[in-house]
Amino acid sequence: MHTQRMAVSVSVLALLTLAACGTEPGSGSGSGSGDGGDTVQSDVPVTGVAWSVDSMTVGGKKTEAPEGSRLEIDPKGRAKADFGCNQIGADAQVKGDRITFGAPVSTQMACDEATEKAEKAALAAMDGEVTAKLSGEKLTLTAEGGDTIALSEEKAADLVGTRWAVNTLLSGETATSVPADLPKDRVPHLTFGEDGTVHGDSGCNSFHGTAEVKGSTITFGPPAGTRRLCPEAEMTTERAVLAALDGPATYTIKGSTLTVTSKDGKGLGATATPAKAEGAQEHG
Repeated sequence: MHTQRMAVSVSVLALLTLAACGTEPGSGSGSGSGDGGDTVQSDVPVTGVAWSVDSMTVGGKKTEAPEGSRLEIDPKGRAKADFGCNQIGADAQVKGDRITFGAPVSTQMACDEATEKAEKAALAAMDGEVTAKLSGEKLTLTAEGGDTIALSEEKAADLVGTRWAVNTLLSGETATSVPADLPKDRVPHLTFGEDGTVHGDSGCNSFHGTAEVKGSTITFGPPAGTRRLCPEAEMTTERAVLAALDGPATYTIKGSTLTVTSKDGKGLGATATPAKAEGAQEHG
């Protein structure tokens, strides 16, 4: 299991917030030059929106972003990004439609060549000051030299009925990635039912139990499941997953990302996956 400690709190669930500054309420796409084209606002209204990264264009060369790439900026001026490889944090000073990124702090995971190339392109495009431009559900960040990052608004997935694949284990401010070499049928996941139940796989054994949802809180009942023994990596993952699903916990959903955090700081991050994959990976 690969554990990363960062100079910033690693959270798979944060707000992408470009704070509003200096424009009177009501100004928007209806105001501007009046030439019929896209209007650039002095305040980009993207507060509270989750964004996925579509592509990066650096030096005139476009690179498609790896699946699951995201960029978020919280109200305190911290940017958090994931371009398919490392967790990245940086200061982000927001003023109007301009964002100035500070030097990034990154985990040091080794990734495949294509993913590392995409990550380098993204970091180059968000180097220093960028201009934010919103058009419908699309956001473009443009650096002074012309490099760009293209993003799309993510609609929040439904808690109930979605198959959530667990990819991150949380303990306070420490984020631990689920081992990438787990067997495909051992990847932890969970699905919430409309009848107040939850079922899935904890990394070694399948499980089912109750999950009462009220507001932003889920109260998990004691789980029942199979009792097989697995290699240590799978058992370690299972213990961490079950610790996060013990008693009351808070949850948030931003786009396709779910974060569940119990009162003692144990938690997990998960990503929505196609429902059809669930049947293929359930086992006893």
